[in-house]
Amino acid sequence: MRKKIVAGNWKMNTLPAKGEELAIEINAFLNDFQLNDNTKVIIAIPYTHIDRIVQRIGSGKLAVASQNCSQFEKGAYTGEVSAEMIKSLGAKYVIVGHSERRQFFGDNDELISLKLTQCYQNGLLPIFCCGESLDERNQNQHYDVVKTQLINSLAQVGKSDIENTIIAYEPVWAIGTGQTATPEQAQDMHAFIRKIVKDLFGSEIAAGLSILYGGSVNAGNAEELFACEDIDGGLVGGASLKIEEFKTIIRSV
Repeated sequence: MRKKIVAGNWKMNTLPAKGEELAIEINAFLNDFQLNDNTKVIIAIPYTHIDRIVQRIGSGKLAVASQNCSQFEKGAYTGEVSAEMIKSLGAKYVIVGHSERRQFFGDNDELISLKLTQCYQNGLLPIFCCGESLDERNQNQHYDVVKTQLINSLAQVGKSDIENTIIAYEPVWAIGTGQTATPEQAQDMHAFIRKIVKDLFGSEIAAGLSILYGGSVNAGNAEELFACEDIDGGLVGGASLKIEEFKTIIRSV
C-alpha cells in the first residue's frame, strides 16, 4: 500500500522561534490524532530552523525536510549547504527541483539529478518536484514537459533509490496563485507520471511510489484532490503555515 503523505513547505517564512512554536503545535496534534502507520506528515523548513526543531519534536510522527541541498559534496562553495550537513542536523527529507528553484535559481534537470545523487548518498529521502507552466499547458506541451523532467532527472537513479523517493506534481501555474488544478486535471497527470515511472522502473515500483499534488492545496480542496486514485497526498505551501488549515488538510489525507 502506498504511503499517504502531507508535506508542508514553509518556503522563506517564519523566524526560528515562530517556526519552533508552529512545529510543536503540529507535532502535538499528530500525537493526539492517532495518525495511522501508513500516513506521514513532513514539514520542509528553512535551514536556520532544522537543528532547533528536530531537537524539540524528537523522532515522533512529524518528520523534518530541508527545502534544498547543494549539488556538491563539500568544498569551496560559499553559501551552499550540503546534504551531509542537512543529514547531520536530523532532517530526513529534502525537496529537490521545486519550481521556484527552477525559476529563480537556475535548477535545471542536470543540476537536479546531481542533487538527487547527493540525497541518496547521504541517506536522505528526496521529494522530487516536476510540473509545467501555464504557457506549456495552454500549448498542450504539459505531458512532454513533465516526461522530459522525469526522464532527465530520474533515468540514472537505481531501483533501490527510486523506492525511497517521493514525486510531487506541481503545475507552476497553480503555485501560490490560488488557482488549483481540477481533480480531473491532477489525476490525469498523476496517472501519466505513474506510467512514466512504470516505463523506467517497472510496474511494482510504480504501484508503490507516492505521488503528491502541489499547487494551492488548501482546506477547501484537499479532500477532493486526495480522493483521486493516483494522488497520495499533497505538497502544501501557504496553508501549511496556518495551523488550523493544515490540521484540516492532514485529516483529509
